Amino acid sequence: MKNRRSFLKTACKPLVLAALSIPVLEACSSEETPNNPIIGSSTNETPTEPLVINIADGLFADLLSIGGWINYTAKNLLLIRISEAEVRAFDNSCPHQGNRDRWSLNGAKFECGYHNNSYSTECSGSLKCYTATLEDTTLTVTF
Repeated sequence: MKNRRSFLKTACKPLVLAALSIPVLEACSSEETPNNPIIGSSTNETPTEPLVINIADGLFADLLSIGGWINYTAKNLLLIRISEAEVRAFDNSCPHQGNRDRWSLNGAKFECGYHNNSYSTECSGSLKCYTATLEDTTLTVTF
């Protein structure tokens, strides 16, 4: 019994720390994932060419209805349909840690799933907003 108690006292602390420290470090990491490139180039530069999207395409079908939104990770954009004539486009990099892949929409705020930080869908908020124009089903995002 004495050996077991001694073993548990010496072995449990490092095991608990090892088990808990990796998820904690991972959750607070701001490192970009290599399979999620920045728009335009690998140097984090904003592209100079406008992006043209047909929202009738299946990938963008949520934008056909008011309140619909998508996290377009291929181009690092959050897109939301505000009205019949307006779609807003934001950089999907969380201002807190730079994460891009775990967004949800809660009312009029985007919420980052990593730390539950909320950001307005207004272009005056913390998320970088791009100019977006909508003509019929053609959305043009200018950077």
